[in-house]
Amino acid sequence: KMSNASIIVVFSLVTLFSLTLLSYCVILVLNVTLILIIILDKNLHEPMYICLCNLFINELYGTAGFYLKFAFDLLSDVHVISYIGCLFQIFVIYSYTVVDYSFLVLMAYDRYVAICRPLEYHSVMSGRRTAVLVALSWLVPLCFELMVVTLTSTLKLCGSHIEKLYCENWAVVKLACSSTRVNDIFGLFFISFYVGHFLFILVSYVQLVKSALKFRECRRKFTQTCVPHLLCFLNVTAALLFDLMYSRYGSASVPQSVKNFMFVMIPPLLNPLVYGLKLPEIRKNIKQSCLGQRI
Repeated sequence: KMSNASIIVVFSLVTLFSLTLLSYCVILVLNVTLILIIILDKNLHEPMYICLCNLFINELYGTAGFYLKFAFDLLSDVHVISYIGCLFQIFVIYSYTVVDYSFLVLMAYDRYVAICRPLEYHSVMSGRRTAVLVALSWLVPLCFELMVVTLTSTLKLCGSHIEKLYCENWAVVKLACSSTRVNDIFGLFFISFYVGHFLFILVSYVQLVKSALKFRECRRKFTQTCVPHLLCFLNVTAALLFDLMYSRYGSASVPQSVKNFMFVMIPPLLNPLVYGLKLPEIRKNIKQSCLGQRI
């Protein structure tokens, strides 16, 4: 006979699984829709929209690294992951984060050139240069994260319990009973490199705001294209800082579920919503698609 406690546990798991599946489906639909809109509309084959398309592809890549394993765990009685699987999940989730940041930097540079140096835009952001910058925005973060995971894999671990719904590099490093000096040094370099990204975006926006205040046309471009980018930048930065701070310093007052979902759900859900609602060209395509379906 099933006890009331068992019924409550089963009900909670079913509810959580349903919410997880719903969240993942919404993320898939939003990002895939925007990817298809950008690919199919030749008018959107411009540097900014190419970067956006890659940003949405990256959202799909990153969320797959969390949601698929988490959904499987909800249906399983044993919540474990192999050592190799854990390292792979670290690679996917954290490379997804830094790729996001790389594309936000590239988009900030694109907006800076478009608004502050409009006459040079097509020569500076040529098709070939855009392709090279997009490739580097993928390759550099992936190589960095591969080095991080490789260094972590060399550590001798004296534990196996991680208080998270997904594998996280710092949580694994804390289990080490061998020296982590090399990991710490590379970690500082890694963080410094992406702090540089953060500063680059800030400097770009100082110049963009100055231009927007001087010229009405610049103000219109800033409102239409820079505000969504700025919102996504703040969204990703807040989620990343939240995860970074609580991974290292923690807080018993913050529920574990909040710590786990802040990082892997908010950016991939909000980013496509922000761009889908704010960018006129994408919004126009969505309206045309909806009207076409009604007809």
